[in-house]
Amino acid sequence: MVNYCRVAGCHNRSDRETQLHYYRLPKVIKNQGKECEALSGERRRLWLASLQQNFIGKNLENIRVCSVHFITGKRSGLYEKDCPDWVPSVNLTASKDENAQEVGLIMSPEVNRFKRRQQRTEKKKDYAAAESLMLLQENQEIIEGQSCDANTGIETQTDLTQELISSMTSELQALRTDNMKLRCKVEGASHKYDKMAFEGQDEKVLYYTGLPTFKVLLSLFVYLEHFLPVKKSLTKFEMLILTLMRLRLNVTACFLTYEFNVSLSTVSRVLVDVIDVMYVRMKPLVVWPSRDTLRKTMPMQFRKHFGTKCVAIIDCFEVFIDRPTNLKARAETWSSYKHHNTVKFLIGITPQGTVSYISKAWGGRVSDKYITENDGFLNNILPGDLVLADRGFDIQATVGSMMAEVKIPAFTRGKSQLSPIDLETTRKIAHVRIHVERVIGTVRQKYSILNGPLPLEFLTCKEGESFTTIDKIGMICCACVNLCKSVVDFD
Repeated sequence: MVNYCRVAGCHNRSDRETQLHYYRLPKVIKNQGKECEALSGERRRLWLASLQQNFIGKNLENIRVCSVHFITGKRSGLYEKDCPDWVPSVNLTASKDENAQEVGLIMSPEVNRFKRRQQRTEKKKDYAAAESLMLLQENQEIIEGQSCDANTGIETQTDLTQELISSMTSELQALRTDNMKLRCKVEGASHKYDKMAFEGQDEKVLYYTGLPTFKVLLSLFVYLEHFLPVKKSLTKFEMLILTLMRLRLNVTACFLTYEFNVSLSTVSRVLVDVIDVMYVRMKPLVVWPSRDTLRKTMPMQFRKHFGTKCVAIIDCFEVFIDRPTNLKARAETWSSYKHHNTVKFLIGITPQGTVSYISKAWGGRVSDKYITENDGFLNNILPGDLVLADRGFDIQATVGSMMAEVKIPAFTRGKSQLSPIDLETTRKIAHVRIHVERVIGTVRQKYSILNGPLPLEFLTCKEGESFTTIDKIGMICCACVNLCKSVVDFD
């Protein structure tokens, strides 16, 4: 917006005379005491009077006065009433010189007097401070070098002075001590979550991030560092710790604002930005191994019961969410098993105990079979592969069409009891299927955000994206678990 000088005869404007300043009409300040209100009101009246114009019915907010009309080229402060530039006083008539803009650069006698007065005031302050310091030093020398009798009149006055000085000295020392403690506390708070705070403290790393050691945490940070956003209030390392704390401890954003001494909006933006970076960069950590790799590293207990054909053990787990207000969304997320609104994940682990597949989040109403057949899990199955699953995964026909096999525990439907063969097969499956439940338990124990309840904004996608925040969180948590020791032994 272009600003115009409202002094009569002055045609300066901000888009043309860019080297000038354009000052607003002073406002009446009403929230800093009656004295300030009276002083600011007087200044506003004098400004209006100096312009010598009729502003009745006009918007006073648009009034500007350029720096040409001040002796020093700029207006003074509110409490500098003795300064000649407290009110504009130069070139206020319509007959303005051609060199009017240069007038503000010439030092008038009034300006010189004002500057000399300010210098004298500053010198007086310096002299007073020096005299006080010398007096304090002299009195301290008296205390150290003389012993006074408390029973004489003049010396009694000296004792009183010494007592006062001693009290002031003690108070000064106490204040210095408090200041030092507060300074240390502030510095400690500002460095509470930097690298040095975690170095060599693996237990602290595990508690705050879920990662096993500081080396793993530092390696993850180096892997992500160049892709993390830049914030003035937080370092990149602190942003990573903040995000991992949200996932690991399931603390609220409000708690993180106090813990990191930043605003709530900053915490929200950091969480969204860092989760996006972690999802993209850590997604390759949840990988489906090649058949050759799986067979070479097959644990002995799987070799004993299923040879080297097993490629995955699958199961589903549910995460509580807040109750949606939309009736359709409420119905789609209602879980008859949990009796709560949930989202459901399909997870697949290798026989070695690493997470090799994690689906996006589905509504709690969707069946395990539907998720398995429609989320993309079957795209990883090759002919001859074996998948272990629970009874809810009735996918034999689908997997069989791919020349693969799925084993689930036997049913007693239509039978009084299981046959010996079915019983033995079920026992073998249950013996190794427990590993997927252990992995799910590890994921939810390490990152308690997956215990819920999750806010509904986690179920929305950004514009132009097809993955929700909870989809990304599920992937990140599984990737972090893959950085930890496996729950399955090779022997």
